[in-house]
Amino acid sequence: MITLTGSGLTLGQLKRIVIGKEKVCLCPEAVNKVKQSRAAVEQIIADGRTAYGINTGFGKFSDVTIHSEHTEALQLHLVRSHACGLGEPFSEEVARAMAVLRLNALLKGHSGIRPVVLERLRDMVNLGISAVIPNQGSLGASGDLAPLAHLALALIGEGEVTLDGITLPAGQAWEKKGIRPVRLRAKEGLALINGTQAMTACGALAFLEAEQLAMQSEWIAGLTIEALRGITDAFHPAVHAARGYPEQAAVAERMRNWLDGSRLTTRQGEMRVQDAYSIRCIPQVHGATWQVLGYVREKLEIEMNAATDNPLIFDDGENVISGGNFHGQPVAFAMDFLKIGMSELANISERRTERLVNPQLSAGLPPFLSPEPGLQSGAMILQYAAASIVSENKTLAHPASVDSIPSSANQEDHVSMGTIAARHAARIVGNVRRVLAVEAFCAFQACGIHGEEKLSPPLRQKWDVLAGFVPSLTEDRIFSKDIAKIERWLLEEARKPDPHSDTADGS
Repeated sequence: MITLTGSGLTLGQLKRIVIGKEKVCLCPEAVNKVKQSRAAVEQIIADGRTAYGINTGFGKFSDVTIHSEHTEALQLHLVRSHACGLGEPFSEEVARAMAVLRLNALLKGHSGIRPVVLERLRDMVNLGISAVIPNQGSLGASGDLAPLAHLALALIGEGEVTLDGITLPAGQAWEKKGIRPVRLRAKEGLALINGTQAMTACGALAFLEAEQLAMQSEWIAGLTIEALRGITDAFHPAVHAARGYPEQAAVAERMRNWLDGSRLTTRQGEMRVQDAYSIRCIPQVHGATWQVLGYVREKLEIEMNAATDNPLIFDDGENVISGGNFHGQPVAFAMDFLKIGMSELANISERRTERLVNPQLSAGLPPFLSPEPGLQSGAMILQYAAASIVSENKTLAHPASVDSIPSSANQEDHVSMGTIAARHAARIVGNVRRVLAVEAFCAFQACGIHGEEKLSPPLRQKWDVLAGFVPSLTEDRIFSKDIAKIERWLLEEARKPDPHSDTADGS
């Protein structure tokens, strides 16, 4: 059980909740802050004070005053009208993460909602009720309005949800669980849909996969080094200390550990003086990606614990301030940076695959690893496939955050496109896994040709696992099936609980 407080939620805890299906509970102290914030909203209504989103319209309609008898209808109309998402739905896991992150943000006590709204969000998470949320339609400022409106619909018993793998009307799901949906009151609809939780949820889950994939890329590169009789001197600690980047030095250390005990690797001058950049510069390139990951982790964990709706309530309602915390620019930049950093892992991986299959570069391996060069093509077209995906990533890596289109009659005249950036980041991460699966397949086959018994002990363990579900290349076959198996295995490994993840949950 993980206690949500409105602050301190980590990516490791989010993984446990969303992927590990761990349940959540609400911090009583945080709920008390929420009650105080709600009392402030009620007082504003009773006093007849004008406050944006409580008794006014929204966006360009912010100057339209709403009579107190219509404040509930105002929130219902808001949620229904804004639930205009397009395209295929986000995965259930992204929808679950959105609910967790919205709940955590509301627990900060600046949003003016009732505790019952928190309880229903908690119920969604704990009971496995996931809103069906189309993944297109957010500009990434004014919050993820359309996606979060679909989440809010589920809370009020409208729209669709998934429960136990079945899609059904939200009202039926709540009825099955014996729980009444929420009836929104003043400010609550706005509090639910103003925020960055779609881009942050999508981005956080993409990041968690990316981080594990960066680790996996290192042992896959290690197999390639073994297959190409690579030179280990390039990983000497003195080289990396001389430059000073800790991430680069850490990659070099892990590469030394992966290759320790190998009878295939070489030293300077034994076979050649130096390797190509895709081998020699693994610490520098992969290390730079780890720098990107460190930046993205920091920004995501700030955003996961941020109050991102509008207006925000402070000082027991004395200050109700309209600001712009819903603007997704920090997440947009982080996601665009993640796209670039992960694309480079695929770029350098594809170049290593080329060296494995190209007889002019492969240190004596059969052309294209073919068992009968000429009669059988071997892994020739696998390199084509990897190159195609690498090129696709270059298009997806174009920064979404450099674009902006005005909305709401130019009241909302600059937006982040952060949700597009997060969606594209998730696609790139999946593509990188496929490119690495191609390299792993080719390196596995090449190491088998040299003799797997000559591998370092840790890489021999990886080779043995692959050998359990990937046959040796003795005859041309449908290689897409092999790549799909490796890709699934890499994903399954990435989704396992991280023994080094934080465990402090406050419960």
